[in-house]
Amino acid sequence: MARAQQWAGSTLDSLAQAMSVYLPEGFAGHKGRVGELLEVALGADAGSAPQPDFQALGIELKTLPVNTRGAPLESTFVTSIPLLNIHQETWATSTVWRKLQRVLWIPIITPDGASLHERIIGSPMLWSPTAEQAALLQQDWQELVDKICLGELESIHARMGQVLQVRPKAANSKALCWAINHDGERIQTLPRGFYLRAGFTQEILNAHFA
Repeated sequence: MARAQQWAGSTLDSLAQAMSVYLPEGFAGHKGRVGELLEVALGADAGSAPQPDFQALGIELKTLPVNTRGAPLESTFVTSIPLLNIHQETWATSTVWRKLQRVLWIPIITPDGASLHERIIGSPMLWSPTAEQAALLQQDWQELVDKICLGELESIHARMGQVLQVRPKAANSKALCWAINHDGERIQTLPRGFYLRAGFTQEILNAHFA
C-alpha cells in the first residue's frame, strides 16, 4: 500500500521511467501493459499463474481505467476460463474466487484524449467483497459455468450475469481453443474470460471513496 500510495497522482510515464519499463505510445494491442507496469512497481510475483498477483499476501492487483469523474470506462478482466476443465472447479476452488477475495484496486484516471503516457495513477484501495457481493458473484459464476458444462457456451452473451459476465478473450478471431458443444463433442471456439461489470466496480469505488 505504501508503494501504491507513493505513486498516486503520478503519470504512467513517470512510473515507467522510474521502473525502466518501456511504455508504448499507443494503447492498441497493449491493453495489459498498464497492469504489467504496476506489477513491476509493486513487486507482484504470480506472473501468469492462476493465483493472486501477490501470492504470499493473497492479494490480486487490478487497474481500473476511470474518467475524470471516477466512472469506470470498461469492464474488468478477472481470469481466463479453462473451457475443457471448468467442470472440475467449484466456486470455493475457482480461480475467480481466489483472485477476488482480496483485491488491490488502482484507478487509472484517463482524461478524454489522454495518451497512455499522460494517464494518472489514482489512490489505491484494498477491497474484499461483502457477503452480499460474494453471493452475487457466486450465483453468476455458477449459472455461467453450468451453461459451459452443458455445452451451451455459444448461447452465453454479455447481458448474462448481474455482476460477473463471460466475454471473448482473444487477440484476434484466429486465436481459437477447444471447448465442448451440447452433443459432448470437442469444438474450436474463441477463448473466453470472466469479467466484472463496470456497474459493479462503480459500486466498489463509490463505497470506498464516499
